[in-house]
Amino acid sequence: MADDTNKTDQSVDFGILNTLVGYRLRRAQMNFFSKFAEVCSDLGISPGLFAIIAIVERNPGLTQTAVAQALGNDRSAMVAAVDKLEKMDILERRPAINDRRSYALFMTKKGEKFFATLSGRVMEHEKVMASRLESEQELEWLLKTLDILSQ
Repeated sequence: MADDTNKTDQSVDFGILNTLVGYRLRRAQMNFFSKFAEVCSDLGISPGLFAIIAIVERNPGLTQTAVAQALGNDRSAMVAAVDKLEKMDILERRPAINDRRSYALFMTKKGEKFFATLSGRVMEHEKVMASRLESEQELEWLLKTLDILSQ
């Protein structure tokens, strides 16, 4: 048996992993999230929190449950995320009109300004990452393919 204790990341044989779409997607996601953190961590925003803010910004009045379902998030994790965004004065909970047991989510005035700044950073990050592709057509193909794989 060969001694592999001195292998570096560059010399690791990933074998079957490099043939797996899921593994390659996860590696790409990790890279995107790492770069996202570099761009947004000073604002205290993760990709997950950004997604919640983006959904609420476009869909004011959705319940926490509806936002969690739209994003595929766990409801219990959603409560903690909304708590954080509420403490940051970005979102606010209001009793839902059609279900007094639920809360609807809305942007605060501060949240609207914050989202404008945040989304500018995120779009610049996306532009930098997408510039690694060879053309606009390649980007369109990738987005379409990801949509197909998300179904």
